[in-house]
Amino acid sequence: MPRTSLLVTSLLLATACGDTSKATPSATNSPAANSRRVAVIPKGTTHVFWQAVADGARAGGAATGLEIAWKGPLQENDRAQQIQLVQQFVSEGIAGLALAPLDHVALVPAVAAAKRKGIPVVIFDSDLDGTPGQDFACFVATDNHKGGEMAGQHLGTLLGGKGKVVLLRYQVGSASTEAREAGFLAAARAAGLEVTVDNRYAGATVGDAKNTALNLADQLRAAQGVFCSNESATAGMLQALRQLDLVGKIRCVGFDASPPLVDGLREGAIDALVVQDPRRMGELAVKALADLIAGKPVAAKVDTGAVLATKANMNEPAVQRLLQ
Repeated sequence: MPRTSLLVTSLLLATACGDTSKATPSATNSPAANSRRVAVIPKGTTHVFWQAVADGARAGGAATGLEIAWKGPLQENDRAQQIQLVQQFVSEGIAGLALAPLDHVALVPAVAAAKRKGIPVVIFDSDLDGTPGQDFACFVATDNHKGGEMAGQHLGTLLGGKGKVVLLRYQVGSASTEAREAGFLAAARAAGLEVTVDNRYAGATVGDAKNTALNLADQLRAAQGVFCSNESATAGMLQALRQLDLVGKIRCVGFDASPPLVDGLREGAIDALVVQDPRRMGELAVKALADLIAGKPVAAKVDTGAVLATKANMNEPAVQRLLQ
C-alpha cells in the first residue's frame, strides 16, 4: 500500500469540535440522531489494540460532533456476527460506517449493501476486496506489508543474515496480517534466512496461539528466530517460549503492543515489536466519515504509520507513546 503524506491527511481530515458518547445498536433511531450517528465496528474488543482504536474513535467523535456507536464481535473469528452487526446498523439508518473486516472477502456484500443505501463506508486496519474511492470511500490503516518487511529485516540483522526462523500466522482471511506475513517472508528470505515454518495459524486468542506454538516445540528448538504477526499471536508465543525454556535462546519479533509484550521487550524476552498507532487509526477513520458526511473529499488511502520498537529505543518519547 503506498504511503500517504500525514500533512495532506491532516488537511483532508480537519473538522470542527463537538461531543461524543457511546452507543449500541439498540440506541434511539430518530432521524435527527441518525444524521450524526456513525457505527465503528472492529474485529473484536478484547485486545489492547482495539481498546486504543476505540479511544481514538471517540476522540474523533468529540472533534467532529459525531455520535459513536462502537460494537464488535465477541470472538475475533466470528465473521457471521460481524456481518450481522453491519447489517443491523445499516438497517437502522446510520450516517456512516467504519469497519475493520474480519475477512477481506466475506464482508464485501454487507459493505456493498451499505453503499447502495448511500451510507459512506471507511475501511480501517484491515483491507477489503475492492478499490478504495470506488467500492468504499477510504482505507485508513498501517502499511502492513511494510511493517512485515521491517520485522523480517530486523530479524535478519539480529541473526547476521543466516539461520532458521518460524513464522506464526494469525488467521485465514485477515488481510492486514496476511500483508504483514507476506512482507516478513519477502524480507526474511532476502536477508538470507531459512523459513522452516510458514503455514501455521495462531487463531483468535492468546490461549489458541500458545497451544499452536507449543505444538511447534521441535521446530522452535531447531530455529534461531520467530515472527508473530499480531498482538495475540505474539503474546501466546511469548508464553510458550517461557514454558519451553527458550527465552533468550531464540530471537523473537512480534507485532503490536500490550502490557505483557512491553514487559517482554523490556526484559529482553522479545527482541522487537512493530508497533502501530491504533488511536490515530480510530480517530482518522471517524474524521474521514465526518468529512464524507459533510460532502468533503477524503484521501482514498491513509497510512497511519508504524515504528520498530526495541529495548534500545523503547524509552524515546515517540516510541514510548505507541507502546503505552
